[in-house]
Amino acid sequence: MSNVARDNSHANIFKAMKDITFEKTVSHQCGVTMSDSVEARAIAEFMETKPGVTVTYNPALIRIDGNGKMIFKMDEIAEFLGRDMTAEIFEANSSTHYGRMVRADDNTIILYGDMNEMLEFI
Repeated sequence: MSNVARDNSHANIFKAMKDITFEKTVSHQCGVTMSDSVEARAIAEFMETKPGVTVTYNPALIRIDGNGKMIFKMDEIAEFLGRDMTAEIFEANSSTHYGRMVRADDNTIILYGDMNEMLEFI
C-alpha cells in the first residue's frame, strides 16, 4: 500500500493474522468495495461521517464497512458530490459487497448485515 493511501485511511479493518481471533459467531457486518474514482471517493467521504462506518483507502480500491445496516441515499451523496448520483452509477463503481444488498427504490441502496432485517424485501 502506498504511503498516500495509508495516510488517507483514518481507520482500518485489516489486522495481522496474529491479531485475529476466530469465533463461531455470526457477524452482522456489511460493506462494499469500490473502484477508486471521483464518485467512489465522494461516497466514501460522505459515508465516513456516519456512525459505525469505517473507510479504508487502498491504491485502487476503497472499502466502506459497517455493522448492522448501511443506507446509501443517492440524493444525499449527489448533494455532497455536486452532481447527479444514481443507483446505477453506485453499482457501476462497486467491485463487490458483503451482506445483503437491497435496492429499496431508485434513491436508496441498503446493505444489511443481518438477514432477518431484510426479509421484508423478499
